[in-house]
Parts: sequence; structure tokens; C-alpha cells
Amino acid sequence: LRGWRSGRHIFANLTVGENLRLGAAIRRDPKGVRQDIERFLALFPVLSERYGQAAGTLSGGEQQMLAIARSLMSRPKLLLLDEPSLGLAPKIVVQIFDFIGELKAEGLTLLVVEQNARQALRFADRVYVVSAGTLRHSGPPSSLADEHGLFNLYIGG
Repeated sequence: LRGWRSGRHIFANLTVGENLRLGAAIRRDPKGVRQDIERFLALFPVLSERYGQAAGTLSGGEQQMLAIARSLMSRPKLLLLDEPSLGLAPKIVVQIFDFIGELKAEGLTLLVVEQNARQALRFADRVYVVSAGTLRHSGPPSSLADEHGLFNLYIGG
């Protein structure tokens, strides 16, 4: 795919607006698409400021916001996020995870693979700890604290 930027999975040569509309390509409700675009632009105001700008010129954090917003434009029932905080400034990480918490509150099913466990644990219903390719623990987040210091061992004190 020409213009595809791996890593954040955006179309670098397309504008922010075009990327968002592309995420809704399977939808047949133009009014709902416009409402969702407005919602995500309000949620991520920087995307509104850069709406007509080529997505490849955005910062890493802005690209991450765009990738998440574009994926939600199709109104999925399940969203898989692989390292949503990777390479982002701490302020942006908090913003991304606040948004993930909102998505969960709205009833969206999420599967998040994340090394920033402290942020991910804020909204997790279930935790899987993988170390060196081996599943070391699974259970509710509270079980990490209960089982012989697993939280400190795998997550860090």
C-alpha cells in the first residue's frame, strides 16, 4: 500500500480527515460518520487543528491518536490495541489511557497488550503476565497483589 506507514498504521500521504473517513468506509450512515468524526476531533483537539494536514507529518502521539480514532470509525465491537503508549510522552500516555477507560465504560470490549502495566491496570478486568514467551500469571488485577508479591516481581514496585 502506497503511503502506508507501519508502526502506527496510518496512511501518511492522506490527510487526517481522509484517514478518519477511510476508517468508516464500510459504514452506510453518513450522518453517523460525521457525528463520530466530530466526536473524535473533540476528544483529540490536535487532530481537529491538523484535519487537512498529511498524517505523515504528525508527531508520534498525534499519529497514535489518529490510528485509534480511525479504528473506531468502523464502530467495532472489539478493539485490539498493541502497545498504545509506545514512544509517547507521559502526558499523551495518560490521555490515551483515559480515552481507553471511556471506551470500556461505553461497553466496548478491549484487548490491550501493554508494557506500561500501571496504566493498563487502571481499567483491566483480567490480567495476563507473559515473560520470556511464557504465561506466568492470569487472573483479576487484584490477584497480582495477592499472590506472593507478583505485582512487584512482574510489574515493578
